Amino acid sequence: MDGVVVVDAANVVGSVPDGWWRDRRGAAERLRDRLAVLAGAGLPARPGVPGWATDPPVDIVMVVEGAARGVEPVAGVRVESAPGSGDDHIVAVVAAREEDRPCLVVTADQELRARVTALGAQTTGPRSVRPNGSS
Repeated sequence: MDGVVVVDAANVVGSVPDGWWRDRRGAAERLRDRLAVLAGAGLPARPGVPGWATDPPVDIVMVVEGAARGVEPVAGVRVESAPGSGDDHIVAVVAAREEDRPCLVVTADQELRARVTALGAQTTGPRSVRPNGSS
């Protein structure tokens, strides 16, 4: 069974101080577009990225919150707008996946990592999907 990659959009976008705060929605849309490429090509092979996530196609869910809510999905990337806390919504997505389906959560948030790891997910940092991000 193929796995799912769940991306903490706010955390990944915020990992590079490139002016994203001036246009949060636009920054989320640029991330979504980068994720669409990775959905078709696979995530780059690097420490912390399981082999299944490097083998295309990759099922990607990007969770957005706040000003980025309402970003539209594109081929290869399902976008979910968190009604409240993005972290809580990510945990809900991980918990709702099919039993035994591998899951990789992309975030640098240590508390979120602990929460999803407790549900059986693996975690990796923003550099897995955004080369200039933090690990």
